[in-house]
Amino acid sequence: MFKTQFGKALDEETFDSWMEKGRNSNIGYHYLAIIWNTLEEDYQSAFIETREELDKLPIHLGLQEKLVAIYDLYSESRISLD
Repeated sequence: MFKTQFGKALDEETFDSWMEKGRNSNIGYHYLAIIWNTLEEDYQSAFIETREELDKLPIHLGLQEKLVAIYDLYSESRISLD
């Protein structure tokens, strides 16, 4: 699905399942963060409730984690932190 500088592409089925999981959660998530774990060489998802938390996300990533992208769970648009 995504052309990538990381070890492999994220497949569309995984992306869609993460979007659905975030939308169906009882917690009021609004954003999906896609993270590349350099040690495991795999993608991970993180669900975020507010824009304030989203802005702090890069600070909370570990040394082995790289932020790939952030999406709004409902509009499915990509979010920029710039």
